[in-house]
Amino acid sequence: MTFRTISLAALLALGMAISAMGQDPPPPPAPAGDPIQQLNLTPEQRQQIRRLTQETQEERRTTNLRLRQANAALDRALYTDPIDENVIEQRINEVAAAQGAQTRMRAHLELRIRRLLDPEQIATLLRLKLNIRDVMAPQRPNNPNNQRRPNVDAFRPNPRRP
Repeated sequence: MTFRTISLAALLALGMAISAMGQDPPPPPAPAGDPIQQLNLTPEQRQQIRRLTQETQEERRTTNLRLRQANAALDRALYTDPIDENVIEQRINEVAAAQGAQTRMRAHLELRIRRLLDPEQIATLLRLKLNIRDVMAPQRPNNPNNQRRPNVDAFRPNPRRP
């Protein structure tokens, strides 16, 4: 998973959790492990974020579907005989365009949500995103802290046991 995907998932989880909260009275103090509660959102902020996530729900759905379909088409092109490099290049461009659209959509939504937060909440959100990145870091192949270097170990067969 990429950092973008993780960030989008965290942001969407934030929006969905807030949407699910409805218009209940303010919740009790946040437990240490609940990232949404750590933001200490006001009822107005919850309502505005809920509105934003509802407004962008269809765009998120279609953008994510477009990316999945582009990746599936690229996979089919890569494993179709005979190989047609022109088709593969076209599918690569489609994946890149879909990823770009997804990144723009995520960034615009995050910017709109960020504008609703006060400086302390922004700092908390940034800390939460960094924590997610740190948790996911070992799984990211381009992470310099990753002990397993791709391209070195990826094709090395597992040692056989006697």
